[in-house]
Amino acid sequence: MNTFVRRTLAAVAMAAAIISPVVVSPVLAQDWRQQFPELNIGISSGENEADAIARNQGYAAYLSKKLGVPVNVVRGTDYAAVVEAMRAGQVQFASIGPANYALAHKVMGDLITPVAVQRDKEGALGYYSVIAVRADSPYQSIEDIKGKSFAFADPNSTSGYAVPSYYLSTVLGTSADEYFGEVAFSGGHEQSVIALVNGTFEAVATHQTNDHSGNIPRMTEKGMIPAGSTRIIWTSPLIPNSPVVMRTDLPEELKKAFTDAIFAFPAEDPKAFEELTSGNSKGYAPATHQDYLDVIAITEYNAEQRRKNG
Repeated sequence: MNTFVRRTLAAVAMAAAIISPVVVSPVLAQDWRQQFPELNIGISSGENEADAIARNQGYAAYLSKKLGVPVNVVRGTDYAAVVEAMRAGQVQFASIGPANYALAHKVMGDLITPVAVQRDKEGALGYYSVIAVRADSPYQSIEDIKGKSFAFADPNSTSGYAVPSYYLSTVLGTSADEYFGEVAFSGGHEQSVIALVNGTFEAVATHQTNDHSGNIPRMTEKGMIPAGSTRIIWTSPLIPNSPVVMRTDLPEELKKAFTDAIFAFPAEDPKAFEELTSGNSKGYAPATHQDYLDVIAITEYNAEQRRKNG
């Protein structure tokens, strides 16, 4: 996937997790709805809570109809909160970022697995971390923002922290604390961009799929920032799209019903699917743990660097 990942981490030994199927008795397979009279699907999103929940309501209604029990959307207060809810068994399924999946796999092991990943309108399965500045600023490259104020989104965001941090370390041979004059976590992708436009920070990390899809295009479409108020000065190599994940200890019939529902979603409820994806996806592809080995390696490398730097 990522050129700079493979170059720097060529010596890192990575092994895919082998997930053993859970054997469920016929009785349990028939009455999983008695064990789970309602289900929760978690979302970790850089979007504000009201808009994120609103976009997921049709998705939850579709799943409720397909699975035959109420499905509730649960948005974490931060990225790690969704992982903690899954680990505690309060959330059975989730849509989380790649680095958040790395965290989930670290704390849950084989109790979590990817199920599906969205394709964009062109069929691609990835997106990018970008660094944005104000359009009226003089900065044209990442070298130009050395010593300036900078905001990451969340410590468990792939595009908003893990990938740009990795680039700073492995390509520029530095760290955010050393490279920038001021560094902070904004609390989310939208908060970062609003702070950028308002002049709180001179550069921020966020995500983008293309010129028409990503955090900044969506915020512009919603009227949260003026059109043309920002400019991209750095783009990462391709990152695998965020996976839909589930706990592996759920009844087999429930896991199959959920997986079938996900892949049927675009065709069976195109309106709700378009609302969920803002019209920027053409459907789902299967996802596996192996798809995220590079991202896991990045998060482990970043964690090791933090330990070394105290």
